[in-house]
Amino acid sequence: MEEIALSIEPRDGRGKGLSRRLRRSGKIPGVFYGPKSAAVSLVVDANEFASQVASLEGSHLIRFRATTPELQQRVALLREVQSDPVSGAILHVDFYEVDLTQRLQVTVPLHFVGKAVGVAEGGILQPVLRDIQVECLPSDIPQYIEVDVSTLAVHDAIHLGDLRMPSNVTAIFESNDAVVTVLPPTVEEVKAAEVAPEGVPAEGAPPAEGEPKDKEAKEPSKGA
Repeated sequence: MEEIALSIEPRDGRGKGLSRRLRRSGKIPGVFYGPKSAAVSLVVDANEFASQVASLEGSHLIRFRATTPELQQRVALLREVQSDPVSGAILHVDFYEVDLTQRLQVTVPLHFVGKAVGVAEGGILQPVLRDIQVECLPSDIPQYIEVDVSTLAVHDAIHLGDLRMPSNVTAIFESNDAVVTVLPPTVEEVKAAEVAPEGVPAEGAPPAEGEPKDKEAKEPSKGA
C-alpha cells in the first residue's frame, strides 16, 4: 500500500478556546495514540489534510513529517474525524499508530462491478453491505474489495464467504451475511376499483355513441 506523507506539529495546551483559535488560523487539532505509546496532542494544516487525506476512500497508511523526534516518521491510520454537523468543517482528527510488522483489522469499502443478469431481466441490484472488516499487515491493506455481480439472477445473492479476497487478506465476520442481492421487479397492482366489469363503462368514461349523456335526456319530461 502506498503511504501518504502528512505534515504535523506538536500541540501545547488543550481546551475549546485553543481549539477554536487553531481552526481560525487554518489548523485542525488532533491526537496521536497507540497501544504502546501515550497520547500526543498535535495539529494538522487544514488545507493539506483536505487535499491529502479527507477525500480518500478506505484505510491508508499515513507517515508523519514532523520537526520533533517523537513524531517524525511515525506511521498511523486515520481512526476518527469529527465534523461540524452544519458546516461540515473538520473539528478534530484521531490518528492511531500502527506496527508495520503486526496484522491489524481495518474497514475496507466494497466496489460492485458488472451488470447482473437479474437486472437485465428487470430486477433491482440491492447492496446490503458497503464495506467489510478485514485482517492483514498494514502494508497489505487493500484500497477496496471488488465484487463481481454479473452472474446474479433475480433472488440470487453473494455472501461474505463468497468474496474473493486479495492475497494475505482475511475477511472478518461472525455470520455469513449477504453482501449484495437482486430483488424481483416491482409490479404495480391495478386497483380493483379502476377495472370495470365487461360491458359496463368505467366511472367517468364517455358515453357510447348514440347514448344520451344523462338519464334525463333519455325521455321527455311529463310536462312537455
